[in-house]
Amino acid sequence: MDFHIQFYVLYSKEELKMVGCCFSVKLERSLRSSSSNKLSESRSKGASRNPSTRAKESFQVLQEESPPVVCFGEILIDVVPNAAAVSLAEAPGFKKAPGGAPANVAVGIARLGGHSAFIGKVGDDEFGYMLADILKQNNVDNSGIDLIPIADGEREFMFYCNPSADMLLCETELDKNLIKKASIFHYGSIGLINEPCKSAHLAAMDIAKNAGCILSYDPNLRLPLWPSAEAARNGIMSIWNQADIIEISEEEFEFLTEGDDPFDDNVVLEKFFHPNLKLLLAFKGKVTGIKVDAIDTTGAGDAFVGGILNKLASDLNLYKDEKKLREALLFANACGAITVTQKGAIPSLPTKAAVLKILSEGTP
Repeated sequence: MDFHIQFYVLYSKEELKMVGCCFSVKLERSLRSSSSNKLSESRSKGASRNPSTRAKESFQVLQEESPPVVCFGEILIDVVPNAAAVSLAEAPGFKKAPGGAPANVAVGIARLGGHSAFIGKVGDDEFGYMLADILKQNNVDNSGIDLIPIADGEREFMFYCNPSADMLLCETELDKNLIKKASIFHYGSIGLINEPCKSAHLAAMDIAKNAGCILSYDPNLRLPLWPSAEAARNGIMSIWNQADIIEISEEEFEFLTEGDDPFDDNVVLEKFFHPNLKLLLAFKGKVTGIKVDAIDTTGAGDAFVGGILNKLASDLNLYKDEKKLREALLFANACGAITVTQKGAIPSLPTKAAVLKILSEGTP
């Protein structure tokens, strides 16, 4: 299976430039899982696992000179079957793999040697601390995470329900100073589905915009989470014109165009152009790519986004230079290709060394 990516560089509505790359993969089968308490105020649950102690161990502020890429949204656990080519019901067992699109991007950037931070909310429980630890272990500044209390009890039964912790982030819990330090502020659309996270999401965007950050938007369509297709379409497009950079999949193209040809450049200009848009990354077109044997495509797009944002963070005018942009896209392409060779999102994200190695080996 080939993943084809076309990148529109929109200098003006009259001047539309396109460059692109793809990574080709032999796909076995992809099985995707379609706080009030601040950290220092965590409650004690006993000597064996005291969240106050865990909070000190699990959360950190990374001291870096360069402004971070701040990623806002959800971090979660993907349940990935440990056998290939079987349904969820047929799987003999599962692997817990940390993920969530904004968190994937944050870790992807950090693994490539960049400076990233994450803002979101998790449960004050073992999984919540595990997710915070994953960010810390990958050198992501996780000081922007808030905790939502979980009822105490002797046993560790854990129930999964709507709303999840990430949807309960409040505007008052935002780490405004962290957002203002960002060079790039990256986010999705899932935070727009419910309050109070919707208000927090919009407020965070305003803070970032007013601070002069570049706004990076990945709609990350997850239709089952929205009340209706119309609500999803309206919600995704409601913040479209505020983004400087937008990453969009072919599926999202088709969904948002409502039947129009997503490969028609006139449709792109009419539906998706806005005057402040600097870069539109879209799945379209075909050029020589990197061939790998794919195990699981979860997180491939996020790895790609992490790769391009990592490059952009080191040169905010990169999108104006087609040669540099092509080089950055090839680098990001390699990030995505490597990620599909293992199961899970965050566990599969590559290091800079791994990316340079696959690039040095050449492309077919």
